[in-house]
Amino acid sequence: MDVSLDTILLAVGPKDDDRLDHLARAILQVTVPTDATVVITHVFTPEQFKSVADDLGVPDIGVDEVDTVLERHATIRHFESVFKDYDVDYELRGVVGEISGGILNIAEATDADRVVISGRSRSAVGKAMFGSTAQDVLLNAPCPVTFVRGDS
Repeated sequence: MDVSLDTILLAVGPKDDDRLDHLARAILQVTVPTDATVVITHVFTPEQFKSVADDLGVPDIGVDEVDTVLERHATIRHFESVFKDYDVDYELRGVVGEISGGILNIAEATDADRVVISGRSRSAVGKAMFGSTAQDVLLNAPCPVTFVRGDS
């Protein structure tokens, strides 16, 4: 049984701003001792991608250039700074599409050994009515998933 960790997928969403330090800490606890590479990903819905591209001043950029938008995203720059401070290897992988499916596809494509995601507490009724990206990833990921809960 191989128990090594080579690749950790960090899935960051648009509502994770209040959890960046919690996510970074969870990643560092695993990557520093194992020397794993972190794949930072953000899956944009088409509407989110357009909005972020507009906000960044590149409104005509195509979805095939999602990594260019991702590189300029404040959330990503936060993680890049933390990872540089701790000498953690990382790469970026952006996707435009359905969020949980995008995360799962990247986990498979990168042969991730672990996925790290976050979310907020939601009632069972809220999950049933609105769905839960985190729940979908937890149930369908090809590897173990670490869930980082945000402050309530």
